Amino acid sequence: QKELVESGGDLMQPGGSLRLSCNASGFNLDYYAIGWFRQVPGKEREGVSCVSRSDGSTYIAESVLGRFTSSTDDIKNTVYLQMNGLKPEDTAVYFCAAGLGSCVVVEYDYWGQGTQVTVSS
Repeated sequence: QKELVESGGDLMQPGGSLRLSCNASGFNLDYYAIGWFRQVPGKEREGVSCVSRSDGSTYIAESVLGRFTSSTDDIKNTVYLQMNGLKPEDTAVYFCAAGLGSCVVVEYDYWGQGTQVTVSS
């Protein structure tokens, strides 16, 4: 069974840092692009970042540029989202997703269940 599982979501103060993890089981991520998305209830899902272990392509949303960074660990078959300088507007459920190929043309076929990040005083 192919599965993605996110973890690391928490309640954070503004300005804090948090690292989310996305672990893949049942398949290897070597040929995939892995994206991070976030969604607030009642609002449209927003793309946050992408990194491809297939061709090295990347994407980062302007709203998180300079604060968030995505990276991979091929041994652990895991993708991370390092979140620094957290703002209240970063509050959302964060999802990871995987699709074959490049971040440029990827179609995401596998999705995790989401992990809640809340940024508040």
